[in-house]
Amino acid sequence: MIEHLVLFKVKVEVSAADAEKMVQGLRSLVGRVTSIQELRCGTNFSNRNQGFTHGLLVRFRSRSDLDAYVDHPEHQRVVAECVRPIVESILVVDFES
Repeated sequence: MIEHLVLFKVKVEVSAADAEKMVQGLRSLVGRVTSIQELRCGTNFSNRNQGFTHGLLVRFRSRSDLDAYVDHPEHQRVVAECVRPIVESILVVDFES
């Protein structure tokens, strides 16, 4: 399995509603991007977060499935509309489990 882990630092001035719109937008990719095996996304509650406010974990069968996800128009739309406008920093880790 390929694990795609993304941490987001939402800008401090962003409303809770806009942050929730990002989470829901990311969750909406399930069923729209067929290479996704599993997707989990939510608000961070740890006090060891180094400023990262939200996390995303997506599982794929292969690296080519991850590549298909990254390039998929629905993924690109959600990132452009729901993520980039409200996030100041993103950290991505991809690994095989």
